[in-house]
Amino acid sequence: MSTASSQLSQSGERGKCTFCRICDGLEPSNIVHQDEEFVVFPDIRPAAPHHYLILPRHHYRDAKSLTEEHIPMVEKMVSLSKEVLTAQGGSPATARLGFHWPPFHSISHLHLHIIAPEDEMGFIARGIFKANSFWFVTPETVMQRLQGKL
Repeated sequence: MSTASSQLSQSGERGKCTFCRICDGLEPSNIVHQDEEFVVFPDIRPAAPHHYLILPRHHYRDAKSLTEEHIPMVEKMVSLSKEVLTAQGGSPATARLGFHWPPFHSISHLHLHIIAPEDEMGFIARGIFKANSFWFVTPETVMQRLQGKL
């Protein structure tokens, strides 16, 4: 466990976050990929046949809390989304990627949604995961914000 993770565990914050607990192996989840930086598992309420969440192991509250130094992490999350989706039998060409934008998230731990194919999303899911709305933004929008272009 990293020093930052250890410090969060000791303070009790990490133990209260459901996604931190999944990353730490303390909550059951159908993990489809994990490495030193990220954990990926299916969304519990899938919006399409392929709907996965990519979480950094380090606890970040949300996309709005990121800074310019986090650009490489967001780029890795996007790259990993394509790898995972392909490995799971989906097509990155038909995927919608995005982050919930505060205050519109149910869990305050940064996570990237991978949803595919887009054309199989239902009416309500299309609204919930509407790209670049007040509540859901693409990785490109997050990157532009981090680069000071928005």
